[in-house]
Order: sequence, then C-alpha cells, then structure tokens
Amino acid sequence: MDHIDRRIIDILQADARAPLKEIAEQVFLSSPAVSARISRLEQAGLLRGYQAQVDAPALGYGVKAFINLELDPQRKPEFYPYIESCQNVVECNCVTGDYSMLIEVLFPSTQTLDHFINRLQQFGRTRTQIVFSTCVEHRGVPVALPEDSED
Repeated sequence: MDHIDRRIIDILQADARAPLKEIAEQVFLSSPAVSARISRLEQAGLLRGYQAQVDAPALGYGVKAFINLELDPQRKPEFYPYIESCQNVVECNCVTGDYSMLIEVLFPSTQTLDHFINRLQQFGRTRTQIVFSTCVEHRGVPVALPEDSED
C-alpha cells in the first residue's frame, strides 16, 4: 500500500459515494487506475464495506449507552450468538480491565435500555454509562504512516 492507496482510503472514509472521477482528480490518476486500486484494496480486505452514517435520534433512538459486562470466559460461546442477535447493539468489544465486554447500544428510551440490561445481567455484572453528548463520532481509521503522524 502506497501513499496513493492511503489517500484513496481517506477519501472513501470521508465520502464512500465519491465518484471515481473525483477521486482520480484528487490523486492524479485515471478513473480506471483508481478503480483497479479500489478493487485491489477490497480484495486485500483493507476496504471491507461501505456504510451510510445514520442520525440515530432522528430514527427514534434517543438513548446511547456503553455497557460494561463482566463475563466469565467460559460463557463466551453462549454470549456471542446472543449479543449478535440484539439489534440495538451497535458494537461489542472484548476488553481488558475489571469488565471483559464493552457494549455500545442505542435505545428509544431509558426504560427499553433498562429492560435490555436486565436481560444482559444473566451473563454477569454490568455497569452502564449513558451518553449525554458526542464530540467525535465514527471517525475514519487514520491511514497515515505512524512516522507521518503528529500525535
């Protein structure tokens, strides 16, 4: 992957619907060359998909929360299918620390969140943080080389 591939990834992270012609102009290549690079990045698994960013509150999901779950590792085979089936779960990560899972969820109300937490507690102890506001959300993955980074 070279600096042009990195620039293409940056452009697509900012706007996955950017026309090939526009990307080509920004990286000083032809549209067919950009198309071939994008295909190669997809085949290599670096570009795994394209998603629309949705305004959750506009769709009725006014409560965003992060739930920490203390899960016995032996229960993972039972827990993973369960959590994957929960449509309100935006993301679930296995993490270090006092809790082993960090779960991001969206719900229409604190009552529906509470109901979910009650069901989740069958797997272990929970700690929940409800989000008041978000100053950085779903930023793209930095593609600059580590030595190019300022932070």
